[in-house]
Amino acid sequence: MIEAVILSLEVASLATMLSTGLALGLGVMLAHRRLMILEAVLLTPLVLPPTVLGYFLLVMLGRNSSLGEAWQAVFGSPLVFSRIGIVLAAVVTSLPLVLQSTRAAIEGVDTTLIQAARTLGAGPWSTFFRVTLPLASRGIAAGVVLGFARALGDFGVTLMVGGNLSGETRTASLAIFDAFLGDRPAEALQLSMMMAGLAIVLVSIATLLARRPHV
Repeated sequence: MIEAVILSLEVASLATMLSTGLALGLGVMLAHRRLMILEAVLLTPLVLPPTVLGYFLLVMLGRNSSLGEAWQAVFGSPLVFSRIGIVLAAVVTSLPLVLQSTRAAIEGVDTTLIQAARTLGAGPWSTFFRVTLPLASRGIAAGVVLGFARALGDFGVTLMVGGNLSGETRTASLAIFDAFLGDRPAEALQLSMMMAGLAIVLVSIATLLARRPHV
């Protein structure tokens, strides 16, 4: 159980770091440009059934895909049914939550402050890092926490892309499923309570970050 929980934390941490980097770049772009098709595609994982999303990822990352073949040729192992595969799956499922909060936080920054910084001679990058990002930091942080929680608890997409390999891709959510099928109710309950507690803590932190005004 501990091994599964540690793996879940590792995968969620890596996925959240990647999602945050992508969300910052995409959030800035979407906050200033109305790219409805791109935005719809990026947010679609929020509403797609896990089986559909997992199938699409299997097609994109599998051995018969260009990306899967290139990965196999370079590293000698498949991209799916591996830790890298479940990290990528977690990125896809967590990115929409981080992106939504990031875009909203950036859009919520007072434009007069940005214009004032530009008037005083600050360039676009300097304005972003010294004005926009600090003012939007709490909203972005709330999205990061929610994205981490989503990546931590993913089940369906992780199962399809990573399988349920003990010690390799069996995260805490999959370990609960495995314990249930193996008629180990005490183990399933213990892991479920642990994951539920983590989820409550993470959602509470995200709520506090989103509500507390920036000082």
